[in-house]
Amino acid sequence: MAARPGVPGSALRVLEEALGLDLAAAGDTAEAVAAEGAFYLEQVAITEASEDDYEYEEIADDNFSIPEGEEDLAKAIQMVQEQATDTQILEQKTVLPSKQQVPEVIEDFLCNFLIKMGMTRTLDCFQSEWYELIQKGVTGLRDLGNVPDVYTQNMLLENENKNLKKDLKCYKQAADKAREDLLKTQKERDFHRMHHKRIVQEKTKLINDLKGLKLHYASYEPTIRVLQEKHHTLLKQKMLTSLERDRAVGQISGLQATLKHMEIGHNYHASATRVGPNSEKENAPEGPTQKGLHEAREKIQSKTKVKDNTKDSEFPTDMQPNPNLYLHKENICPAKFDYKLNSIFRLHELPVSCVIMHPHKDILVTCGEDRLWKVVGLPKGNVLHTGFGHTDWLSNCCFHPSGNKLATSSGDTTVKLWDLSKGNCILTFEGHSHAVWSCSWHSCGDFVASSSLDTTSKIWDVNSERCRCTLYGHTDSVNSIEFFPCSNTLLTGSADKSLSIWDARTGNCEQSLYGHMHSINDATFTPRGHMIASCDACGVTKLWDFRKLLPIVSIDIGPSPGNEVNFDSSGYLGYLSDRKWFPRYILILTRSSFSSGEWQWGYPFARS
Repeated sequence: MAARPGVPGSALRVLEEALGLDLAAAGDTAEAVAAEGAFYLEQVAITEASEDDYEYEEIADDNFSIPEGEEDLAKAIQMVQEQATDTQILEQKTVLPSKQQVPEVIEDFLCNFLIKMGMTRTLDCFQSEWYELIQKGVTGLRDLGNVPDVYTQNMLLENENKNLKKDLKCYKQAADKAREDLLKTQKERDFHRMHHKRIVQEKTKLINDLKGLKLHYASYEPTIRVLQEKHHTLLKQKMLTSLERDRAVGQISGLQATLKHMEIGHNYHASATRVGPNSEKENAPEGPTQKGLHEAREKIQSKTKVKDNTKDSEFPTDMQPNPNLYLHKENICPAKFDYKLNSIFRLHELPVSCVIMHPHKDILVTCGEDRLWKVVGLPKGNVLHTGFGHTDWLSNCCFHPSGNKLATSSGDTTVKLWDLSKGNCILTFEGHSHAVWSCSWHSCGDFVASSSLDTTSKIWDVNSERCRCTLYGHTDSVNSIEFFPCSNTLLTGSADKSLSIWDARTGNCEQSLYGHMHSINDATFTPRGHMIASCDACGVTKLWDFRKLLPIVSIDIGPSPGNEVNFDSSGYLGYLSDRKWFPRYILILTRSSFSSGEWQWGYPFARS
């Protein structure tokens, strides 16, 4: 094969061997053999990285079927139409317009190839030798021609292959993301199904409970009917008894009038003729009914005479100063808090509801749900007195300021006053319509306040033996009541989550405190009277500034409810911010503390 004119044969051969190019025409084969020897044309297959052996990850084609029980004709038709549209799009053959490829010159092809491969030193050598030949005037190199189409086509295919790989990678990422979204959607669907099933089960349970309640209510209807009949029968008997009583009273009034006429001497004969049968009745022995009427009449007359002679007590205007006002100056607190359990007193058969200490003696009084109150001597724990008289459980008790009397409140809607020296009941106050929760003595000793489940509080006059005032304002059970020390001010805590401050003289609510989120079970003043402590049914205890009527601090001791809150005798620990005093101890008594009917003597309570 002969070289082109003006081009060295060795250089052209090296170029052809490097590129594997067939740059000569078929007709010049003989001349090349004659000039430089025989050359053989060898068919060279250009091997490119084939994509046939590449293992593609198959994307799972989930066949989503319509779940049983959720068939919908419109959705099914829409799904079939979408599948048909997708099939048509896939079957269509998109024909891309052919681009007119511009052949690339050999020198540009080589430069681009070397740049692409990063062979910079080879590129510099090639360019230096190439441009030296051009400067020498060897212009025939410009006519070497263009790179054959097969190489250009291979490069285009290689670029297209790379682009397809990139697209394939993007499609794989999109498929993975779609798979994750599908799994997430399936999980949400399963969660909502499970939630729906749970709601259906709860609905079924509620329906069954309602049916059971209806049956339970229906089972009570015959009993209610029988009770109503008994009630009507008792009403009839009561009416007949009242008629007999009125008849007996009329007869007694007639006899009294006859006796008056006999004493005066008017119409003696007429009266004698009229009263003859009655006088015989008077001389006749009296029956039990007549005796009971006479005794009841005498008691009523004696009570009316006593009440007529007694007057209502007056609320004191000049109150003595609080003796505990400057008690905080004395440090009566021990240096170490090493309290230990001393003894356990078994006093009641049922749970204990209240324990109070005598103001002057080493005795205490306990009240229980066994309808009894007991006076216990310390430290031996011997029972000095036992009080009987209430017909239901006792809720609270309170000592008279002098310590010789005791007031007790009970679930039988009464408040009783007791003489501790004899242990007998001296007075009973009746007026509440529901159980009485708490009671408190006034510092003068002439008034007793009580709070009840009927949402009211009452102030009782001990001298006139009547209710002086009823306090209205709470919307739920009034669980606690206490007089301010040496004052006419009352503090009540209610199940409506509020505290109220009342003027005992007028019965008006002066202020209400809000802050608790649950029913208030107890509230009390400090010995100095400058702070209020309250506890609720969720175990939250709050301290209030009584001067500013604002909350100071809130202590959560839950989850057990706080049934009683109290201060120790000193009531103070030290200074905090804004010169406010805080209590050293807060005694929280929960329901579990009195469940066994035992009372532990000592200091088993934690310091706050």
